[in-house]
Amino acid sequence: MSIERAVMAFAGVMILVSLALGYTVSPYWYLLTAFVGLNLLQASFTHFCPAAMIFRKLGLKPGSAFG
Repeated sequence: MSIERAVMAFAGVMILVSLALGYTVSPYWYLLTAFVGLNLLQASFTHFCPAAMIFRKLGLKPGSAFG
């Protein structure tokens, strides 16, 4: 799995988990959904993504996400 695909999978899981927690536990969990979305948005402009740095350190290689 490439870094790009791992970041997208991680973001998707975090969004679904936070939506489920927001619905069942507390609406404050929706803030996690907003944080993930904002992080994806800023990463698309700045090319800085903390999750990508962590996945790189875990040994994942960069790749073409949609190639």
